Amino acid sequence: MLWIFLRGLTRETAHWGGFPADFEQALPGSKVICLDLPGNGELHHMTSPMSIVTMVTYCRDELIRRGHPPPYFLLAMSLGAMVATEWSYQGSGEVMGCVLINSSLGKFSPFYHRMRPRNYLPLLRLVLLIRDPAEAEHIILELTSNRAEQRAQIIDHWIQARIKHPVSRTNALRQVVAALRYRVRSGAPDTDVLILSSKQDALVHVNCSLAISSSWKCPMQLHPMAGHDLVLDDPSWVIEKIQRWSGRQ
Repeated sequence: MLWIFLRGLTRETAHWGGFPADFEQALPGSKVICLDLPGNGELHHMTSPMSIVTMVTYCRDELIRRGHPPPYFLLAMSLGAMVATEWSYQGSGEVMGCVLINSSLGKFSPFYHRMRPRNYLPLLRLVLLIRDPAEAEHIILELTSNRAEQRAQIIDHWIQARIKHPVSRTNALRQVVAALRYRVRSGAPDTDVLILSSKQDALVHVNCSLAISSSWKCPMQLHPMAGHDLVLDDPSWVIEKIQRWSGRQ
Protein backbone atom coordinates (compact mmCIF):
# COMPACT_ATOMS: atom_id res chain seq x y z
CA MET A 1 0.00 0.00 0.00
CA LEU A 2 1.29 3.41 -0.97
CA TRP A 3 0.57 6.03 1.68
CA ILE A 4 0.81 9.75 0.96
CA PHE A 5 1.35 12.00 4.01
CA LEU A 6 0.28 15.66 3.93
CA ARG A 7 0.96 18.25 6.64
CA GLY A 8 -0.90 21.42 7.59
CA LEU A 9 -0.60 25.20 7.34
CA THR A 10 3.05 26.27 6.71
CA ARG A 11 4.29 22.86 7.87
CA GLU A 12 6.60 20.55 5.92
CA THR A 13 7.71 16.94 5.66
CA ALA A 14 10.40 17.49 8.31
CA HIS A 15 7.65 17.95 10.89
CA TRP A 16 6.68 14.28 10.61
CA GLY A 17 9.91 13.38 12.42
CA GLY A 18 10.34 9.61 12.77
CA PHE A 19 6.64 8.88 12.32
CA PRO A 20 6.81 7.71 8.67
CA ALA A 21 9.49 5.11 9.48
CA ASP A 22 7.54 3.88 12.52
CA PHE A 23 4.40 3.72 10.39
CA GLU A 24 6.05 1.58 7.71
CA GLN A 25 7.41 -0.78 10.35
CA ALA A 26 4.02 -1.13 12.05
CA LEU A 27 2.09 -1.70 8.80
CA PRO A 28 4.11 -4.25 6.77
CA GLY A 29 3.82 -3.76 3.04
CA SER A 30 3.22 -0.04 3.37
CA LYS A 31 5.39 2.58 1.72
CA VAL A 32 5.14 6.23 2.85
CA ILE A 33 5.76 9.28 0.66
CA CYS A 34 5.67 12.66 2.39
CA LEU A 35 4.72 15.54 0.11
CA ASP A 36 5.31 19.23 0.73
CA LEU A 37 2.59 21.58 -0.45
CA PRO A 38 3.77 24.45 -2.69
CA GLY A 39 5.20 27.23 -0.54
CA ASN A 40 6.31 24.89 2.26
CA GLY A 41 9.44 22.87 2.98
CA GLU A 42 11.60 22.23 -0.04
CA LEU A 43 8.97 24.09 -2.09
CA HIS A 44 9.17 27.26 0.04
CA HIS A 45 10.40 29.20 -3.02
CA MET A 46 7.11 28.48 -4.83
CA THR A 47 3.94 30.54 -4.53
CA SER A 48 1.28 28.84 -2.43
CA PRO A 49 -2.00 28.38 -4.34
CA MET A 50 -5.05 30.08 -2.90
CA SER A 51 -7.09 27.05 -3.92
CA ILE A 52 -7.26 23.60 -2.37
CA VAL A 53 -8.14 22.23 -5.81
CA THR A 54 -4.85 23.57 -7.22
CA MET A 55 -2.93 21.98 -4.33
CA VAL A 56 -4.51 18.62 -5.20
CA THR A 57 -3.50 19.02 -8.84
CA TYR A 58 0.10 19.66 -7.78
CA CYS A 59 0.18 16.56 -5.54
CA ARG A 60 -1.25 14.25 -8.19
CA ASP A 61 1.10 15.54 -10.88
CA GLU A 62 4.12 15.33 -8.57
CA LEU A 63 3.48 11.69 -7.72
CA ILE A 64 3.20 10.77 -11.38
CA ARG A 65 6.40 12.71 -12.10
CA ARG A 66 8.16 10.66 -9.41
CA GLY A 67 6.89 7.42 -10.91
CA HIS A 68 4.24 6.61 -8.28
CA PRO A 69 0.91 5.97 -10.01
CA PRO A 70 -2.29 5.37 -8.00
CA PRO A 71 -3.93 3.88 -6.06
CA TYR A 72 -3.07 5.73 -2.86
CA PHE A 73 -3.98 5.85 0.79
CA LEU A 74 -3.87 9.37 2.25
CA LEU A 75 -2.99 10.45 5.78
CA ALA A 76 -3.31 14.17 6.34
CA MET A 77 -3.53 16.79 9.06
CA SER A 78 -5.37 20.11 9.23
CA LEU A 79 -4.89 21.99 5.91
CA GLY A 80 -3.46 18.81 4.42
CA ALA A 81 -6.68 17.03 5.38
CA MET A 82 -8.65 19.50 3.22
CA VAL A 83 -6.34 18.63 0.33
CA ALA A 84 -6.89 14.92 1.01
CA THR A 85 -10.66 15.44 1.11
CA GLU A 86 -10.73 17.21 -2.26
CA TRP A 87 -8.36 14.61 -3.67
CA SER A 88 -10.80 11.89 -2.62
CA TYR A 89 -13.54 13.63 -4.61
CA GLN A 90 -11.41 14.28 -7.71
CA GLY A 91 -9.63 10.94 -7.91
CA SER A 92 -12.44 8.46 -8.38
CA GLY A 93 -10.85 5.04 -7.82
CA GLU A 94 -7.50 6.73 -7.20
CA VAL A 95 -7.81 7.14 -3.41
CA MET A 96 -8.42 3.83 -1.66
CA GLY A 97 -8.66 5.23 1.84
CA CYS A 98 -8.22 8.46 3.73
CA VAL A 99 -7.24 9.24 7.34
CA LEU A 100 -8.07 12.82 8.36
CA ILE A 101 -6.50 14.20 11.54
CA ASN A 102 -7.96 17.22 13.36
CA SER A 103 -9.46 18.69 10.24
CA SER A 104 -12.29 21.15 9.67
CA LEU A 105 -14.53 21.93 6.72
CA GLY A 106 -16.42 25.17 6.22
CA LYS A 107 -19.64 23.43 5.22
CA PHE A 108 -19.95 21.71 8.59
CA SER A 109 -18.46 24.09 11.17
CA PRO A 110 -18.55 27.81 12.05
CA PHE A 111 -15.34 29.83 11.72
CA TYR A 112 -14.95 30.12 15.50
CA HIS A 113 -14.71 26.33 15.75
CA ARG A 114 -12.39 25.98 12.76
CA MET A 115 -9.99 28.38 14.44
CA ARG A 116 -10.67 28.92 18.13
CA PRO A 117 -10.93 32.66 18.95
CA ARG A 118 -8.30 32.64 21.71
CA ASN A 119 -5.72 31.86 19.02
CA TYR A 120 -6.49 34.75 16.69
CA LEU A 121 -4.02 37.19 18.23
CA PRO A 122 -1.11 34.71 18.62
CA LEU A 123 -1.56 33.56 15.03
CA LEU A 124 -1.71 37.10 13.68
CA ARG A 125 1.50 37.92 15.53
CA LEU A 126 3.06 34.74 14.20
CA VAL A 127 2.20 35.47 10.58
CA LEU A 128 2.68 39.27 10.51
CA LEU A 129 5.23 40.21 13.15
CA ILE A 130 7.49 37.45 14.44
CA ARG A 131 10.68 36.85 12.48
CA ASP A 132 12.81 34.93 14.99
CA PRO A 133 12.64 31.20 14.09
CA ALA A 134 12.98 30.04 17.70
CA GLU A 135 10.21 32.31 18.95
CA ALA A 136 7.93 31.28 16.10
CA GLU A 137 8.39 27.55 16.64
CA HIS A 138 7.91 27.86 20.40
CA ILE A 139 4.57 29.57 19.77
CA ILE A 140 3.49 26.93 17.25
CA LEU A 141 4.34 24.10 19.63
CA GLU A 142 2.49 25.78 22.49
CA LEU A 143 -0.59 26.03 20.24
CA THR A 144 -0.42 22.53 18.78
CA SER A 145 1.07 20.21 21.40
CA ASN A 146 -0.17 19.32 24.89
CA ARG A 147 2.93 17.37 25.92
CA ALA A 148 5.82 19.42 27.25
CA GLU A 149 8.24 16.50 27.05
CA GLN A 150 7.52 16.06 23.34
CA ARG A 151 8.02 19.77 22.71
CA ALA A 152 11.40 19.72 24.45
CA GLN A 153 12.57 16.84 22.27
CA ILE A 154 11.51 18.34 18.95
CA ILE A 155 11.95 22.10 19.24
CA ASP A 156 15.55 22.33 17.98
CA HIS A 157 14.72 20.20 14.94
CA TRP A 158 11.74 22.40 14.09
CA ILE A 159 13.76 25.59 14.48
CA GLN A 160 16.36 24.28 12.06
CA ALA A 161 13.63 23.29 9.59
CA ARG A 162 12.26 26.85 9.67
CA ILE A 163 15.71 28.34 9.14
CA LYS A 164 16.41 25.99 6.22
CA HIS A 165 12.98 26.37 4.58
CA PRO A 166 11.43 29.70 5.64
CA VAL A 167 7.78 30.12 4.66
CA SER A 168 7.11 33.67 3.51
CA ARG A 169 4.45 35.80 5.14
CA THR A 170 2.68 36.01 1.79
CA ASN A 171 2.57 32.24 1.38
CA ALA A 172 1.28 31.77 4.92
CA LEU A 173 -1.56 34.19 4.22
CA ARG A 174 -2.33 32.55 0.89
CA GLN A 175 -2.64 29.17 2.63
CA VAL A 176 -5.02 30.67 5.18
CA VAL A 177 -7.14 32.06 2.35
CA ALA A 178 -7.19 28.68 0.60
CA ALA A 179 -8.40 26.98 3.79
CA LEU A 180 -11.10 29.58 4.43
CA ARG A 181 -12.34 29.51 0.84
CA TYR A 182 -12.61 25.76 0.52
CA ARG A 183 -16.11 24.33 0.49
CA VAL A 184 -16.55 20.60 0.48
CA ARG A 185 -18.88 19.00 -2.04
CA SER A 186 -22.26 17.51 -1.22
CA GLY A 187 -22.12 13.97 0.01
CA ALA A 188 -19.21 11.95 1.35
CA PRO A 189 -16.19 11.04 -0.78
CA ASP A 190 -16.42 7.69 -2.53
CA THR A 191 -13.72 6.08 -0.41
CA ASP A 192 -13.21 4.75 3.10
CA VAL A 193 -12.52 7.53 5.60
CA LEU A 194 -11.23 7.41 9.18
CA ILE A 195 -11.39 10.53 11.35
CA LEU A 196 -8.88 10.95 14.17
CA SER A 197 -9.29 13.87 16.54
CA SER A 198 -8.09 15.29 19.85
CA LYS A 199 -10.60 16.22 22.54
CA GLN A 200 -8.10 18.73 23.94
CA ASP A 201 -7.17 20.35 20.61
CA ALA A 202 -6.62 24.02 21.54
CA LEU A 203 -6.43 25.18 17.92
CA VAL A 204 -9.38 23.53 16.14
CA HIS A 205 -12.49 22.54 18.09
CA VAL A 206 -13.13 18.80 18.27
CA ASN A 207 -16.70 19.47 17.08
CA CYS A 208 -15.29 20.05 13.59
CA SER A 209 -14.21 16.42 13.34
CA LEU A 210 -17.42 15.23 14.98
CA ALA A 211 -19.45 17.13 12.38
CA ILE A 212 -17.56 15.53 9.48
CA SER A 213 -17.90 12.05 10.95
CA SER A 214 -21.62 12.54 11.58
CA SER A 215 -22.34 13.85 8.09
CA TRP A 216 -20.28 11.23 6.24
CA LYS A 217 -21.23 8.34 8.54
CA CYS A 218 -17.57 7.35 8.84
CA PRO A 219 -15.70 5.99 11.87
CA MET A 220 -14.01 8.36 14.27
CA GLN A 221 -11.58 7.90 17.16
CA LEU A 222 -11.06 10.49 19.88
CA HIS A 223 -7.83 10.98 21.82
CA PRO A 224 -8.50 12.22 25.37
CA MET A 225 -5.34 14.30 25.97
CA ALA A 226 -3.39 15.14 22.80
CA GLY A 227 -3.26 18.55 21.15
CA HIS A 228 -3.74 19.57 17.53
CA ASP A 229 -0.54 17.82 16.46
CA LEU A 230 -1.82 14.39 17.35
CA VAL A 231 1.00 12.64 15.49
CA LEU A 232 3.56 14.45 17.66
CA ASP A 233 1.76 13.99 20.97
CA ASP A 234 0.87 10.30 20.61
CA PRO A 235 2.17 8.65 17.42
CA SER A 236 1.66 5.11 18.78
CA TRP A 237 -2.05 5.80 19.33
CA VAL A 238 -2.41 7.06 15.75
CA ILE A 239 -0.68 4.01 14.33
CA GLU A 240 -2.72 1.61 16.45
CA LYS A 241 -6.02 3.15 15.28
CA ILE A 242 -4.93 3.00 11.64
CA GLN A 243 -3.80 -0.63 12.04
CA ARG A 244 -7.28 -1.58 13.24
CA TRP A 245 -9.00 0.43 10.52
CA SER A 246 -6.78 -0.73 7.65
CA GLY A 247 -7.25 -4.33 8.74
CA ARG A 248 -10.86 -4.00 7.71
CA GLN A 249 -10.08 -2.63 4.23
